[in-house]
Amino acid sequence: MPTSGGEQQEAEPNHPTILHRDGSGSGTDAGDRSSPARQVWVPGPVIVGAGPSGLATAACLKARGVPSLVLEKDPCVASSWRHRTYERLRLHLPRCFCELPMAPFPAGTPAYPTRDQFVAYLDGYARAFGIEPRLGARVRAAAYDAGIGFWRVVAVVVNEDGGVAAETEFVSRWLVVATGENAEPAWPEGVEGMEGYRGLVMHTSSYKKGDEFRGKNVLVVGCGNSGMEVSLDLCNNGARASMVVRDKLHVLPREILGISTFGLSMFLLRWLPIKRVDSLLLFFSRLILGDTEKYGLPRPKMGPLQIKSSTGKTPVLDIGALRKIKSGEIQVVPAINRFTGSNGVEFIDGHREDFDAVIFATGYKSNVPSWLKEEEFFSHVDGFPRKPFPHSWRGKNGLYAAGFTRKGLMGTSYDALRIAGDIADQWTEAFASPTAAHRSSDHGA
Repeated sequence: MPTSGGEQQEAEPNHPTILHRDGSGSGTDAGDRSSPARQVWVPGPVIVGAGPSGLATAACLKARGVPSLVLEKDPCVASSWRHRTYERLRLHLPRCFCELPMAPFPAGTPAYPTRDQFVAYLDGYARAFGIEPRLGARVRAAAYDAGIGFWRVVAVVVNEDGGVAAETEFVSRWLVVATGENAEPAWPEGVEGMEGYRGLVMHTSSYKKGDEFRGKNVLVVGCGNSGMEVSLDLCNNGARASMVVRDKLHVLPREILGISTFGLSMFLLRWLPIKRVDSLLLFFSRLILGDTEKYGLPRPKMGPLQIKSSTGKTPVLDIGALRKIKSGEIQVVPAINRFTGSNGVEFIDGHREDFDAVIFATGYKSNVPSWLKEEEFFSHVDGFPRKPFPHSWRGKNGLYAAGFTRKGLMGTSYDALRIAGDIADQWTEAFASPTAAHRSSDHGA
């Protein structure tokens, strides 16, 4: 953690100011039952989400002397990493590509940190920069009020005893959306007969470890990094794993000649065009992994880096699943046609098989359209900024997006640094003065 963290914690924060709607300080406007019970004016930005993106943005703002309020719906920071990942997970990229701004991993951390090590890193990051999110604060709606030039963010805040408090409206000049690309599990739709299946059905967000499936026949739907690793974990723990492969995909070794494949790619891109780098990656991949198409894993015509750049789809970095596929310990099966009976699955090639459990490794999706009342910057189709990287971090009227680059934690750091710099350039003492706070509230009453 950064040595400067202690110095930053010594600074007295600018606390939000409570502003009651009726202006009397005695309670809510009885005639407006749909309105939050109180307003809280926030001198700095409101950041929605206390994952890596929210924490990094808050830390960068604090380093620039700008306070912020982080709202997090769950009772802890980094909830997705802590509770929605499987136990055997390791970061796919070396730790140097996963560090947040101003804070390297602790000495002795392995090249590919485990899930628990990364969660501990995020906990330490929050402590080092004195970031104290408002936990249990689920944002219901956020909208820009052009009349006063401020964002109104309505959240349901859970009390310390676990009870639900009255809604609170946080009012701020800036809003940072940091709920991320993976806010909610994505489930397939329209699969015939799925409602009649009587085996265990789960998403990889609920999967913890393979020994819970020992001796069982398990179907994993999806062949990305999560699908490959869950299939490997099942196989290593005595389950019979089958993996659905519907589309063409690139499988790359995690390392080439002892060098991180990702790190090598980043280095080569400094000197060579992306198509040339893709050609080199595929050449080495064939030498190391062989012809994956022979095992039911055909490659797309477009190279892995080109696909990542144009669609955001990440190539699979193999950590052992391919060897199990080659040996037949992990079966590759085609797309599901329908579920049959209580435990049966029929595939598009016509063959049927019974499974004790089906695990959907079908990814995640953004939840921004469900609460952000904004039409221009964020797409309501996928919940991502409409602007491509590297311009996806800033919208209009003080709206920002952190962690929607499809470039992992490196993209998170990029966003956090630019958002903090942009807000710091706008920051003045006027926004932090109680007089200005009350004046803004009066205008919005």
